[in-house]
Amino acid sequence: MAEDKTKTSGDDLKMVQRLNDAYRGMTEQLGKVIVGQQEVIEQVLIAMFCRGHGLLVGVPGLAKTLLVSTISKVLHLGFKRVQFTPDLMPSDITGTDVLEEDHTTGKRVFRFVHGPLFTNMVLADEINRTPPKTQAALLEAMQEHHVTVGEETYHLPEPFFVLATQNPIEQEGTYPLPEAQLDRFMFNIIVDYPTPADEIQIMKQASSDYAPKLDAALTGEQILELQEIVRRVPVADHIYYYARDLVRATRPREPEAPEFVRELVNWGAGPRASIYLILAGKARAILNGRFHVTTEDIQKLALPVLRHRVITTFNAEAQGVTADDVVRRLLEHIPASREERLATA
Repeated sequence: MAEDKTKTSGDDLKMVQRLNDAYRGMTEQLGKVIVGQQEVIEQVLIAMFCRGHGLLVGVPGLAKTLLVSTISKVLHLGFKRVQFTPDLMPSDITGTDVLEEDHTTGKRVFRFVHGPLFTNMVLADEINRTPPKTQAALLEAMQEHHVTVGEETYHLPEPFFVLATQNPIEQEGTYPLPEAQLDRFMFNIIVDYPTPADEIQIMKQASSDYAPKLDAALTGEQILELQEIVRRVPVADHIYYYARDLVRATRPREPEAPEFVRELVNWGAGPRASIYLILAGKARAILNGRFHVTTEDIQKLALPVLRHRVITTFNAEAQGVTADDVVRRLLEHIPASREERLATA
């Protein structure tokens, strides 16, 4: 038994090194097409290796679609883009039954035609522009990895990821995702404007005949295998305590919530945020060649995990205080050292 455990641990360490090498290779490949946006790339990949989904928020023209399609090529995965519109129906994304005539027998039979969800990576462009029933069909696929059409359930290919986009500026005629549906997304990833130097590089690449050749870094089977490795990464108790205390401090009705949270927050994050912080910390550790999670991993991923789970008050909005501001103050407020964590357990 001890030999089996040693062998498994050794195999896992080899896989960690393999994923770290693959991550460096992916970053190099993505850098041929995507200029800058290193944090965005890291967060998207972390979500994927945790079997999570991401919400990309940014103004038009920041290469969100290009980023996702390039990642699918580098990872040798199937990719579909769906432009969400007010008239999009659930069957437009899940698929539908069509009536066909068998030319041999003359009988009419129903045949299921797969929708765009039947792929590995789905880019749901402007998810807030489609009605709630279509959003619900997508969210069922995200949560259950299957779709239901009539009385039949169809399983989606693995691995399966959804990356949805939202435009934070234009909100007329939109259907904002409710908090319960936002909670299904592991990360809320902010895609910001490029730096001055990056913008020069973007202009040079986009205005020339530059067409880089991309090499596949991982296959779908390897990604599934690495997803299992991520869940086996050990986590020390003080890391669990830190993630727990950070999430519980966002809830204004908890006794441990700071005074500024009681004033600025209506609703805090639920237990899913704690789970995602630990999972994301494991994936970030492996991507950086480590087989253990640190408090720095949790701190680096607190914003994308918590920003869409912390609902601020009207007073906060009037003061211009955002969920990001609250989370940053909490990171300064909650002690992160191992000794302090164990002392407060």
